[in-house]
Amino acid sequence: MRNLLYTILIVAIAGIASPAFALTVSPARVEITGDPGATLQGKIELFNEQEGARTFFTSFENFEPSGDSGAPHFIGSKDDLATWIKTENKVVLESGKRSIVPFSISIPKNAEPGGHFAAVFFGSQAPGAQGGGQVSIGGKIGVLVLLRVSGEVVEGGGLLEFIAKGKQRFFSALPVTFAYRLNNTGGDRVVPLGEIKIKNTLRMTSATLLANKNEGSALPGSARKFEVVWGEESQPANDKEQKTESPGFFEMAGKQWSEFHFGWYTAELNITWGVANQTANATYSFFIIPWQLLLIIFIILAIIGFFGKIGLKKYNRYIIAQARQQK
Repeated sequence: MRNLLYTILIVAIAGIASPAFALTVSPARVEITGDPGATLQGKIELFNEQEGARTFFTSFENFEPSGDSGAPHFIGSKDDLATWIKTENKVVLESGKRSIVPFSISIPKNAEPGGHFAAVFFGSQAPGAQGGGQVSIGGKIGVLVLLRVSGEVVEGGGLLEFIAKGKQRFFSALPVTFAYRLNNTGGDRVVPLGEIKIKNTLRMTSATLLANKNEGSALPGSARKFEVVWGEESQPANDKEQKTESPGFFEMAGKQWSEFHFGWYTAELNITWGVANQTANATYSFFIIPWQLLLIIFIILAIIGFFGKIGLKKYNRYIIAQARQQK
């Protein structure tokens, strides 16, 4: 799932995308550490899914965070890591064939310690080949390279907020989506790790969720939002894709019956991040009131009570009539 997410994020379309462009790269990202002045080696695997032989051209771009979603924003290749990476200018692949493409990273001796981020792209057109007002028709896909240059790196930042999505306090059923934002003011990316414990009215633990299941990172100088869903596992993946509309009244009541939750709940977030193992914790309280199910139960009880009352009256009249006959 994580590799698929990163692959989708770094697909770049230049002009009009070619529907025939189909190339798989692996891994989706490379995490590597090196000292200033060192030369690092790595490998990328390419797989040509298209019919016929294809030529793929390489290019490099630095990236920085875009918003709080964690999606990379590519900013060119004038300096930094994009200029340190070297690999073949182009790769020719037959249909259905794989190829291992080696690459190297030459870290300058005066490189600043901390995080440096770039992508190695493989495209269907040579970089800068089109010109004279021509429209570029092609695409490119790449691998994120996350380099940490050794040395003393300042770490900073903290937890900005922990809420339910939309700051919602009342729910009728699961799922409940929690969101927390982590600010990174240090010199390298950080990966928060920890858990969210859900406790019910009786302070018993109803669920324990991983706070960063996909091990996403917050890049330097950014605030990253992480979302955690309680109740996601209760619905099969194919049902999630098919059901885009809100469930009906009785469907919701059935869901509430099958996974009954009622009362006041508290979500407790506990995370750590960074080399120094910085910690943060927060709580968020909310209600789950399955009102559709409760309404149906109330109506059923009211009907039972109504007919029970009628039945009791008839029974009493019958007893009185029998007593009179005996007299």
